[in-house]
Amino acid sequence: MPHQKLNPATIRAPLAAYSHGIAVPPGARLVFASGQLGIGPDDVIPEDVEAQAVLCFENIRAILAEAGMTLQDVVRFNAFVTDRAYFPVYGRVRSRYVNGDAFASTLVIVSGFTRPEFKVEVEVTAARLPD
Repeated sequence: MPHQKLNPATIRAPLAAYSHGIAVPPGARLVFASGQLGIGPDDVIPEDVEAQAVLCFENIRAILAEAGMTLQDVVRFNAFVTDRAYFPVYGRVRSRYVNGDAFASTLVIVSGFTRPEFKVEVEVTAARLPD
């Protein structure tokens, strides 16, 4: 049984490619990934927000792979950006990594992160039924 998208007809449709809620079937294995920042394994932080977002998703992909999952198993994205102008950039990058709308999503504009160079952070929750 796949995850169930929850988009009640009594409320406004989602503003982008996501669902208002996701129900995870009983028995699914859950993985909670900490927020990932746009920093490479070499400690390089790109200036460009798109490059930082790509690193966030690549880091998440590696974490999920460690658990035997993929980005298609993500049921919730929480994203944080330091400027409203970064919202569409983040959305385009997410769309490159994830198809469809079978996940919940939140995006928050924040005043900053632990280091001023960071512009985007992404955390996820993933769920997968046993094979």
